[in-house]
Amino acid sequence: MSSELNVIGACPLDCPDGCSWTVTVKDGVATRLRGNPDHPYTRGALCVKVNRWLEHAAAEDRILYPMRRVGAKGEGRFERITWDEALDEIAVRLRAIIDEHGGEAIWPYFGTGTLGFIQGEGSYAGRALWNVLGASHHDLNICSAAGNTGIRQAMGNPGGLDPQDLAHSRLILLWGTNTLTSGHHLWKFIQDADRAGAHIVAIDPIRTRTADRAHEHLAPLPGTDAALALGLMHIVVRQGAHDREFIENHTEGWDRFAERLAEFTPARTAAITGLPEERVVALGERLAETRPTAIRATMGVQRHAGGGAAMRALACIPAVTGDWRHRGGGLSYSTSGHFPLNTGAVMRDDLLERPVRTLAMTRLAEGLLDLSDPPVKALIVTAANPVASTSDQNRIRAGLSREDLFTVVMEQFPTDTVDYADIVLPATMQHEHTDLNNGYGHLYLNWNEPAVPPPGECLSTTETFRRLARRLGLTEPALYRTDEEIAELLLSSRHRALEGITVERLRKEGFVRLSLPEPFLPYAEGFPTDTGRLKFVSEDAAARGLDPVVGYTPPAEALDTASPYPFAMITPASHTFLNTVFGNNPELRRRAKGPRVMVHPDDAAAKGLADGQRVRVFNARGGFEAEVEITDRVRPGVVASPKGHWPKLTGGANVNATVDERDADLARGPLYHDNRVDLAAI
Repeated sequence: MSSELNVIGACPLDCPDGCSWTVTVKDGVATRLRGNPDHPYTRGALCVKVNRWLEHAAAEDRILYPMRRVGAKGEGRFERITWDEALDEIAVRLRAIIDEHGGEAIWPYFGTGTLGFIQGEGSYAGRALWNVLGASHHDLNICSAAGNTGIRQAMGNPGGLDPQDLAHSRLILLWGTNTLTSGHHLWKFIQDADRAGAHIVAIDPIRTRTADRAHEHLAPLPGTDAALALGLMHIVVRQGAHDREFIENHTEGWDRFAERLAEFTPARTAAITGLPEERVVALGERLAETRPTAIRATMGVQRHAGGGAAMRALACIPAVTGDWRHRGGGLSYSTSGHFPLNTGAVMRDDLLERPVRTLAMTRLAEGLLDLSDPPVKALIVTAANPVASTSDQNRIRAGLSREDLFTVVMEQFPTDTVDYADIVLPATMQHEHTDLNNGYGHLYLNWNEPAVPPPGECLSTTETFRRLARRLGLTEPALYRTDEEIAELLLSSRHRALEGITVERLRKEGFVRLSLPEPFLPYAEGFPTDTGRLKFVSEDAAARGLDPVVGYTPPAEALDTASPYPFAMITPASHTFLNTVFGNNPELRRRAKGPRVMVHPDDAAAKGLADGQRVRVFNARGGFEAEVEITDRVRPGVVASPKGHWPKLTGGANVNATVDERDADLARGPLYHDNRVDLAAI
C-alpha cells in the first residue's frame, strides 16, 4: 500500500527570500516541491531556479561517492574510493601538514552555496573542528561584508526595516537591486504599495526587468551610488525637509555632515553619476516631500572600491528624512542583523590554542600563490566554487594547480573547482538533511526536515566533519554534537527576539517569526551604536584610515576613462542561475542562452559589432567569449555580462577571468562591478 506525506523544509540558497517549501514524498521518493502556502513571505511560490530542485538533485552528474584524483589537476579525472579510504587519506595528509607547517597551513574555504546555520556556510559546527586543529580562519567576505561594515559604522546594525513593510511605503527606491530576478517574493509587497499610490524608482546602471516594472529608472555610472545619495540628501536639506527633531535626538556629527552635503550640489552630483541634473533634482524633491520612503538595496551596490562608503551613505538617508519613525520607512539591506542566534557557542573559537590568521575568500589567488609563513598546504572547500565565482580566475587556477597543495572538495556536482581536487566528498542536498535557515530578506526562522534519505553515499556537512574528527582521533565533545543539539545551541541565546522559539516548535510549525514587535520600527527611538545615535562621523572609519565623515569613494577602475579598456563592465545576477548553482542544469542553461555581453547600440556601431556576434571580452587579467546583445538596457560606455556560467561548459572561462583581486574600502569586499574591458570580434 503506497503512502504519501508532505515534509516542510527551507530553501538553502543565497537569496534574501529564504523560502519555506513543502516536499511531497510518495513511497520514499520525493515527487513534488512547492513553496509553502502558509509562509507569510513565501506564499506558495518558488523561483524559476528552485522549481527545478528535485530534477536537479536526481541529475546524472550528481556526485554520489567519494573519489580520488587520477589525472592531472584541472583534468577532472577521478576513481571511486570508499569513505574509509577518503577519510584515512585526508587525516594522514592533514596530520603531516600540521606537523611540518602548523595548523594555519590549512585553509577551510567555504562559501554561500548553502546558507543553513547547521550545514551551510561551511557549517558553523565545522569551525569547531578547524579551531581544534588550529587552522586559519576563513573570512566569508565575498557577499555583503563591505556594505554591512559601512552600515554598522553609521547605525550599528545592518538589520534595517522589515521588508514586508514596503507595502506601507509611499516612495520605494530599489537601489542596485533587481528584485524580480534576485528576490521576487518582495514584489508582492511592492505591488501592495503600488496599488496604494506609491512611486517606485529603480536605481541601477542596467534597465533590468525590475526597472521595466518601476515607474522611474535612473542609470548612474557604476560605483557612483554614494554621490547620488549625498546629492539627494543635499536637495532634502535645501528644501528644508530634513527632520530636525530626529537628527537632534538620534544622530551625532550632523554639523560636519551638513558641510559635506553642501558639497554635493545637483550639478556636481550629475557630473559624477552621469545622470541629467533635472532627474537628480526631481528625485531629491520627491524624497523631500514623501513619507514614508523605503530604500531597498542589495549586495550589488557594494561590489566596487567605494562599496562600504556607498552603503554607509544610503544608511544615512532615513536619518536625515526621519523615515525611521514611520512604518514603511527606512533602509532594507540584510535582515541578518536581527537574528541573534548563538553561533559562537557552536563555532567555539575558545578551542583555539593561540590566535590564528584570517584569510579572505576573495583573495584566494594571493593566498595560494603568494602567502608564506606558513604557505597554504591544504584547502578544504565546502559550499563554494571559487574557480567560477571568485576574482582573478586565471591566477586561482594556477594556485589550485600546485602539486604540493592538498585540496578536498565537498560537493554535489562536478564543478570547475572539483576538477582540481585531490579528494572529492559527496554532499547531501537540502531535502536530504536537517538544517535551520533564515532569510536575509525577512524575519522568519525556517526549519528544514530531511524528506528523503541521501542518494548513494552522500553525507551531510556535519556528519562528514564528525567522521573526520573521529578519524583524526580528536576527543573534544563539541565535535560530535548531533544536528539537533547544534540547533538547540543556536537557539540558546537569551535575546528577546528568540523568546518562545524552540527546536520542538520549529519542527512542529515549520517556521516562526522572530519575537519582534509588530509593526517593527527598529530605530525609531535610537540606534544600536555605543552612543545610541546614528553616526554621520565614524570613529571606526577614522581608525581604518578612512574619511570619518560619510562621503563618496570613487570606484577603482570603472570611471577611469584614460584606461586602454574603453568599457566599464558589471556582472549582474542571472535570472536562471544563483551564482553558479544550477549552472549545469540543462534546461536552465538552455534558458540562459550561453554567456552574453550587453552593449549599447552606439558602442556596438563604433566597434562594428552585430547583434548575436561572438566576441572576446578581455583585459590584461584575462578574457572570455560571449555573444553580443545590442540593447539600450545599458548606457553608452557600460557593458554587462550576467554571472553564473560554468567555465568548462562555456569555452573555458567566464566573466571572473577579467575581474581584479582587489579590495573595497571596507572589509576587503570584492570589486565585481569595478572593472574595465574591451571587446574584440572572434
